[in-house]
Amino acid sequence: MNIDNQVNPTILLVEDSEDDVFFMRHAFQKAKVTFPLQVVSDGQAALDYLAGIGPYIDRGQYPVPSLIFLDLKMPYVNGFEVLAWLQGQPTSAEIQVVVLTSSPEERDRQQAKELGARAYLVKPATEEMILQTMHFITARPLPFAAAESARRVAVA
Repeated sequence: MNIDNQVNPTILLVEDSEDDVFFMRHAFQKAKVTFPLQVVSDGQAALDYLAGIGPYIDRGQYPVPSLIFLDLKMPYVNGFEVLAWLQGQPTSAEIQVVVLTSSPEERDRQQAKELGARAYLVKPATEEMILQTMHFITARPLPFAAAESARRVAVA
């Protein structure tokens, strides 16, 4: 599936803390982000989702995301391993990854950047962080920018 053709791009939140998932949903609502949000609770589930295997085989129900908010410290497979896996996938260049983690460590920030993360945010996520990130993401000529432009035209 070519995500450039997505009418309503999907965000994938990869987060093992239910509290952080709650806060992210709240931050998205306050920031008026209306893109569909899918949530998986560990790195292995993220890999399964991205590969479209197991319970995520139905791309109608689990579309390829255009944007991933990725925690680094998770069970089974950590966020760095997810980033490394993405680098080896031919379609991953179209997926933007924002690391969302509790680690303020510069070495983690650098490793995430080297593995292709577009941004690095330290938890807790705030409405302002989400707004800045979405502004940054929609400024790029990828599915989010196209969808945002279409929404502006529809409103005007």
